[in-house]
Amino acid sequence: MEFLSYLHPRIVHFPVALFITYFLFEAAGIFFKKDFLNKSAYLLLILAVLFSVIAVLTGNQANELLKEKVPEAAKKINALINQHENFATFTLWYYFGVLILRTYLIVKRKFNGDIKYLIIIFGAGGCVLIYLTALYGGDLVYFHGVGTSLYGIK
Repeated sequence: MEFLSYLHPRIVHFPVALFITYFLFEAAGIFFKKDFLNKSAYLLLILAVLFSVIAVLTGNQANELLKEKVPEAAKKINALINQHENFATFTLWYYFGVLILRTYLIVKRKFNGDIKYLIIIFGAGGCVLIYLTALYGGDLVYFHGVGTSLYGIK
């Protein structure tokens, strides 16, 4: 399953873009009272959660490959990898919870009134989590060369 680790840098940008676009559509749909934006936001949220599952799984494989091929480098940056992994996993579960809540509200026809503004707050909180995950991931790539040819693996 080594090939999955190579997909991580290519996949990871999809959930980032989809979650941020979800938040923008959700906020715009609520503020401008446009139902098609809310429906589009819901679809984007579903896609973002699915892509983030793939991103987390491929990231775990990339971490295992680094440990296997370059154990001394993996030990050196283990704390940073753990921070990135923890934020990525928490972000996935956070947005999965938002998706469950959003689905419940739609099914029960309670996605209205002030509850919509709570969803915007949850979306903004998720964007902070995305930023922190990307911050640690960027440090791994740009300061430590993980995922580049520096360690002889790509």
